[in-house]
Amino acid sequence: MKKIINASILNADFSNLKEQIDQAVAAEIDWIHLDIMDGHFVPNISMGPTIAQICRQITTLPMDAHLMISNPNDFIPAFADAGVNLISVHVEADAHIHRTLRNIKDHGCKVGIVLNPGTPASAIESVMDMIDLVLVMSVDPGFGGQKFIANVLPKVEQIRKLIHTQKRDIYLQIDGGIDVDTLPLAIKAGADSFVIGSAIFRNKKGIFEAVHQLKSLMQ
Repeated sequence: MKKIINASILNADFSNLKEQIDQAVAAEIDWIHLDIMDGHFVPNISMGPTIAQICRQITTLPMDAHLMISNPNDFIPAFADAGVNLISVHVEADAHIHRTLRNIKDHGCKVGIVLNPGTPASAIESVMDMIDLVLVMSVDPGFGGQKFIANVLPKVEQIRKLIHTQKRDIYLQIDGGIDVDTLPLAIKAGADSFVIGSAIFRNKKGIFEAVHQLKSLMQ
């Protein structure tokens, strides 16, 4: 599958959000990534469906929403209506994960499952047949700009093997501390979808140059 950059707007300048997204799109990012936090499942509050609607008005690029929230099933309709293409939920956050994944699909979105750094690959084996994307967190969720946790790389390799057994297209996404130094490590481990925020929107070289440098490493 094609390797893709999911530009996380969590660290974008929200006073110039349209300009920032337009620059990232011009630099040929592949997806827009939305980090949704509720202050309960993670110790921070970020954005909701309204921001997704705004982003959809700015760009036609695919959008994925990473729901770092305690009751994800309740918010799936709102994010689907806002124009999100893929919704990812944490296996740790939902005692009824099968029902939640089915709800995402029933609302016309692709389905993602997320694992925190300390969650083993075995936690998602029973739902591999339902998903379109696995997201491995390479930081503890809740804040942008954190340092990459290299210990998750063997888990990425394990999940790549699980995906191979499905014999269908499933993206293996990694999120947290991805930059020009850690991107090659993630690629080598088997990831093909990269959530990148600070290294794009807070890069001293500017958004356009930052994306092009990252894309050169993906060739």
